[in-house]
Amino acid sequence: MKATIYHNPRCSKSREALAILQDAGAEVTVVEYLKTPPSRDELARLYAKAGLSPRDGLRKAEDGAKSLKDASDDAILDAMAADPILIERPLVETEKGVRLGRPPEAIREIL
Repeated sequence: MKATIYHNPRCSKSREALAILQDAGAEVTVVEYLKTPPSRDELARLYAKAGLSPRDGLRKAEDGAKSLKDASDDAILDAMAADPILIERPLVETEKGVRLGRPPEAIREIL
């Protein structure tokens, strides 16, 4: 099985999700999204495949997210593309779907 994880190695939840993928024997592509951010279109595709709105994928604790409280999905995607720290992590994609690894065990649904 192939999997892609949008990963932040400094995040414990992201590290836990990566360990779950590795323990499951997945062939994992690791994308450190702060260094190589997904495009706005890629984010929109991932959230749609996960059944999430961009707001669901917004890292609300970040200072930049506060100004997006009443923003449209388009504005949130634009902000995430401009400042990837706003992307909640980890996002994991397999051929079975996309899950936000909060909690990390949620990615087991797509293994």
